[in-house]
Amino acid sequence: MPIEGFDYKGFAASMSEQAKELVPKELQEREKEYIVKTLGNFTLLAGEALYNDTQLNLTADQAVFITQVIAEWSFHKSIDLIHSGILPQYWDSIMQKIAFTIFEVAKQAVIRKIPQDQLLQAVEHHVVKVYNSSIEELQKKGIIDEEIKNRAESQSNIDAMAKAAQEEQIRQKQAAADEAERNMQEAEKRREEKRRQRRQEKQAATLPAAGQGITNKQMKLMSLALVLKILSQDKVTTILNKFDANDSMAISQYMNMADLESHIDSDLVSDCLKEIKNYLPVKRKLTKENVLGDLLRIYRTHPRERIEKIIKNERPLVKRFIAQAYDGEYSELPLRVAGIVAQYIEDSI
Repeated sequence: MPIEGFDYKGFAASMSEQAKELVPKELQEREKEYIVKTLGNFTLLAGEALYNDTQLNLTADQAVFITQVIAEWSFHKSIDLIHSGILPQYWDSIMQKIAFTIFEVAKQAVIRKIPQDQLLQAVEHHVVKVYNSSIEELQKKGIIDEEIKNRAESQSNIDAMAKAAQEEQIRQKQAAADEAERNMQEAEKRREEKRRQRRQEKQAATLPAAGQGITNKQMKLMSLALVLKILSQDKVTTILNKFDANDSMAISQYMNMADLESHIDSDLVSDCLKEIKNYLPVKRKLTKENVLGDLLRIYRTHPRERIEKIIKNERPLVKRFIAQAYDGEYSELPLRVAGIVAQYIEDSI
């Protein structure tokens, strides 16, 4: 008896409708119609044959599976033929061979209860084999040349769609990751704003005199004073000499406050020291790339004549180094010496 629950007509119509949504947008209308029509016809014929075969004893799920495999490969290989450059009058014969091969291979595999992944591998193997042999037959008959043969055999819409799907998945994951990162940053901004408000409240509660505020600069100087209190006098003197007289005096006064720690909150001190650190010069690793980068930066903002005037009394080796640096090249000058030369020029500009 026919397969109960297997509506092959409705299934074929459903496959055709899905194909309409998936055909490549760049194809011409007649090419799109060919893909949908071919898929629909083969799906309908295969479904009808399975439905009426009373000896197979297939379930509705098995029949749907076989018919769906035919629909999917009909879709992909018809697109490959369109992209191949082979004339349309030869498409049908190739597609008929492919559909018949899929039908027989899939049907026998289901009957023999071969695992689904092995079944799909077998179908793909035979589809590629039939497709390529059909292309080679056209070449032997002189219908197509070597160029079209190679182009036809290189087509694989199923691989192209799989790659596109993978790229889209990666893009979606990246978009989700970017969105999560933005959300984290926004959340961190909100937390930072709350921390800032709490710091302001703490600052207001630890003012040196009632009703008076502490400026950001004063807070930094007081924080620095806390650090200098634990250094030797020589280091303190060296550091203070780099400040102007007013700031140096203010720091000294803060250092002499016995209860300085009680006037400022530890969190505020930590924040101020971090901010100060951002403005301190960072000692970079001495490399050829860094030396050349420093020199090229100087070259871009100062006339070459001025630089050559600075090094006019230097040794030929140094002059050659400077000249080659203009071209982005590093001459054979010891790296330590090169660093000293670059620093000397920068200080002399």
